Amino acid sequence: MKKLFSYLFFIAVSSNIYAQPTSSPIDKKATKETKALYKNLRSLMSKGIMFGHQDDPAYGVNWKYQPGRSDIKDITGDYPALYGFELGRIELDHTLNLDSVPFDSARRYIEQAYARGGVITISWHLNNPLNGEVAWAPEPGRAVASVLPGREKNTLYKSWLDKVATFVLSLKGKNGEPIPVIFRPFHELNGNWFWWGKDHCTPQEFEQLWHLTVSYLKDKKNIHQILYAFSTDKFSSKEEYLAKYPGDEWVDIIGFDSYQRKGGAEGNADYIKAMDTMLTMLDEIAVEKNKIPALTEFGYSEIPDSTWWTNVLYKAIGHHKISYMLAWRNAGYKSPTETEYYVPYKGQASEKNFIKFYQMPNILFQKNINYKMIYQTVPLSPSKYKLNK
Repeated sequence: MKKLFSYLFFIAVSSNIYAQPTSSPIDKKATKETKALYKNLRSLMSKGIMFGHQDDPAYGVNWKYQPGRSDIKDITGDYPALYGFELGRIELDHTLNLDSVPFDSARRYIEQAYARGGVITISWHLNNPLNGEVAWAPEPGRAVASVLPGREKNTLYKSWLDKVATFVLSLKGKNGEPIPVIFRPFHELNGNWFWWGKDHCTPQEFEQLWHLTVSYLKDKKNIHQILYAFSTDKFSSKEEYLAKYPGDEWVDIIGFDSYQRKGGAEGNADYIKAMDTMLTMLDEIAVEKNKIPALTEFGYSEIPDSTWWTNVLYKAIGHHKISYMLAWRNAGYKSPTETEYYVPYKGQASEKNFIKFYQMPNILFQKNINYKMIYQTVPLSPSKYKLNK
């Protein structure tokens, strides 16, 4: 019955997906694996939504750096389809990122995930280049402007991009091919908590920052294994979403971040409504601009609702066409009284409901995809899909 439902779901939506104009990455020199990833991110939308988790193979609740382990795998026997990693502190030449994951370990996890056919996305909470403090220490009206061409921190910022480039270029598959990654810089730009945020730069300055970053990595450093993702925080209108959009020729993927902050029936209803509204707008923008839509970050801290996955999250997203969704990290016990996790672990209240969510025919995990499906050069045709659910 699940296979029949999944097949009917595929038939119902595939005609709309394949009717979209053909497109390719903004980098015309993209590697063949990167082109394949781009095309298959789009074509796989007719099968469902890939589920991702930040730092999934690195640590979880009550464990750290155990080879092959994952909180998701502990529960489902399966890995996520998409893996998020972080580059914050690479600009400072640290050996550990801001979440204390060694960069050497992150590289190994990325290579292992790629070999399985997993998709890699990378964020970068880079320090404020003007005051030397963390990303959450803005300098209103100054920090973004300071790194633009001809300004006082431009050389410093480009040296930071050199370090990002070195890491990305070090990511290799078993045959020495560059591993494709989705790079998501300057996320949540319509909020005010980061130095690149809403009130800390003009739309023109943000666009220049984006253009500088992409062109430097692509043209100066000759990196052709990156897809570029534009990602806001929650938004109330298409105009707000696009206020600092850097242009179609500079973006491959569009998305937003959305967390549930309020509990109870009212909080659940509010989250479903808000998520559905934003995804509807994102759907429209993606069609208008011919971009790949995604839910670039989401979560409900400690998941206190035991049925949240199917009764809240799935109700909000299940009928939308997005490529992937990334749950935030399971940092675990940060202190004796403070925990942080966004997917369940063994024994957590929502564990059983997460398994039901995992079994939904249009929610995709690692078993539903493989290397050939993601990194082959020709997008899959309907007859080649294997409905593993």
